[in-house]
Amino acid sequence: MRRSRKVITSILCVLAVLTGDLTIPAADAGTAVPNRWGFALVNTQNGVPTLARQAGSWTPGPVVTVLTPDGGPTYVRFPGLATTGGVVHVTAVSPRPEWCQALWWGPSGADLLVTVRCHRYGGAPVTVPFTVLFEQSTGRLPAPKAFGYVHHDGTAVVSRFNSSGGANTVTAGPTGTWDVFLPGLGSARRAGGAQVTAVDPVRPARCKIAAWTSTAAGQNIRVRCHDATATPVGTGWTLTYQRERAITGTALPSRRFAYTFDNLPADAGPYSPSPARVNHNSRSAVNTLRSGGAGLRLVTFPQVGGLLDHVQVTAYGPGPEYCNLLTPWNTGALAVTVRNVACYNGLARTAQAFLVTYASAG
Repeated sequence: MRRSRKVITSILCVLAVLTGDLTIPAADAGTAVPNRWGFALVNTQNGVPTLARQAGSWTPGPVVTVLTPDGGPTYVRFPGLATTGGVVHVTAVSPRPEWCQALWWGPSGADLLVTVRCHRYGGAPVTVPFTVLFEQSTGRLPAPKAFGYVHHDGTAVVSRFNSSGGANTVTAGPTGTWDVFLPGLGSARRAGGAQVTAVDPVRPARCKIAAWTSTAAGQNIRVRCHDATATPVGTGWTLTYQRERAITGTALPSRRFAYTFDNLPADAGPYSPSPARVNHNSRSAVNTLRSGGAGLRLVTFPQVGGLLDHVQVTAYGPGPEYCNLLTPWNTGALAVTVRNVACYNGLARTAQAFLVTYASAG
């Protein structure tokens, strides 16, 4: 705990250097706030990441900027999004067995600062490209659309949202395992998509979806986290659930988004996952997956492509496997090609179930 406080204190000190302002505005308890969202593909250590892969709910003009001091971590500044709460998701973009995690996020002047660190299997810190998403929501959605999230610090819920108005709950299980219930977002069969990211300012950690069942009452999702190798670990994490809604949530009723669940990773394909409601495409096209080689999956999202777009990936299953993006995705002629999602068990690529989501602000 003392080490965690020291790390957080050091992060705040960097914020002071960057902004000269450590003031954190109080949350407007009990009142509605505007939705805020932002995403970026961070493909530079310092400066402005690619403009074609960043967008947000800020006023046009400002852009996302990043700063990576020697030794890291990377600080991602989303302009005009200062707030507390919400959730962050991060996915490494690397040809190696590496992942990225969130350390901390919060207001920095008028902006939102998100801190990210990436690791190679075994725990060594690395600096690699990554995708990062922030989202905060209020309000409700009419069924069958559904959206919800939870930020859990490993002990208690930090922030949560449920588009039915219900209160998401978290029940701790064995070390490194939590069961999340999202009431009011139920479905007769498995439907929608989900993403999970580790949040730990002190140590390497990665998280995934270990199990998922859908009932009429709500969605039941098990989160499992591991340390730098394969040992379950108690850590913080974020979970977002989406159904017929972009991963950016209620803030962006995008006409171009898609998500799918590769629940048959040994199928060479091309195949379309079932049931159909885990393979959603906002333009009513059919998403497909196929093998791209050992432990590699090529994902195609037809008819939804448009620049200013974003991809997130999370592994599925009870073991310590994890997934990243081998390279940035390709967007052209309305089609999106993710070439490839790469999954690992330890240092070796492996066929592994995963969930992947795409959203375009264009």
